[in-house]
Amino acid sequence: MLPDRRRLHMQDGPIDIILEAFGDVHEIELAYRAAAARFVGVLDELCDELEFLRRPASSDGNLPSGTIARRMVSAVRPYALQTFITPMAAVAGAVAEDILDAMTSAAKLSRAYVNDGGDIALHLDPTEIFVVGMVERPDKTSLLGTTTIGSTDAIRGVATSGWRGRSFSLGIADAVTVLADTAARADAAATIVANAVDLPGHPGIKRVRAVDLAPDNDLGTRRVTQSVGELAPGEIRDALDAGIRVAESLRSLGLIRAAALNLQGETLVVGAKSWPHRVEISAPDRSLAHA
Repeated sequence: MLPDRRRLHMQDGPIDIILEAFGDVHEIELAYRAAAARFVGVLDELCDELEFLRRPASSDGNLPSGTIARRMVSAVRPYALQTFITPMAAVAGAVAEDILDAMTSAAKLSRAYVNDGGDIALHLDPTEIFVVGMVERPDKTSLLGTTTIGSTDAIRGVATSGWRGRSFSLGIADAVTVLADTAARADAAATIVANAVDLPGHPGIKRVRAVDLAPDNDLGTRRVTQSVGELAPGEIRDALDAGIRVAESLRSLGLIRAAALNLQGETLVVGAKSWPHRVEISAPDRSLAHA
């Protein structure tokens, strides 16, 4: 338990989770015990199928045996024909979903969230809401805004990706936050949109081969972003527009509900205006441009 005695912290290797449940004290205890019991085997379960999960996704074919691995594959399959992606793009969101399922199966909760390194699975009973903060960049605590998610909304997953995060990125976005029906879907989509925010060939962007940074990663010789120099306003807009086009396409296909794209202090939002007041993305310190 963390010092506030409300949140549970679970860590095993690269998996780092903070979760919280709301409801009767006894039910919360049941939920936390269920989460801990499920978590014990998660890393071993993923490692058993790691070779499969690091391969490029396909739109059909064999499925892995683990429940988390199957969530990962399901989340990335819609992108397999158009771009390179592996099931690992959805690992954090899929783990968060699975832990949340263990909690809600074991206990009656009014609300709960499982946050796996910034990729979040949500549970909401009728009339309940969550207000979720969106970071300006993963390596800082400043927020670019918040989104309020209600029980009647389809959104149950929030994920953030960008070149400053804990995973490699092919793009230059400081942060892309995606709202989707599930955490695994949000995780995969955030990766796709963050990769699309880019200025190919720009001399101020340093990229290196992923394999040179982590020999066993799933990106191989693809060049991942390591630093981004100061960009001109027009360059920022061009990079964001490239991401916006991809995000709008994913929204039209029903793969995401909304997204906020941030690059060097500029933010564009996709999908916020089409939602009722329960799902609003607003910035406390600046006005967001709605794409």
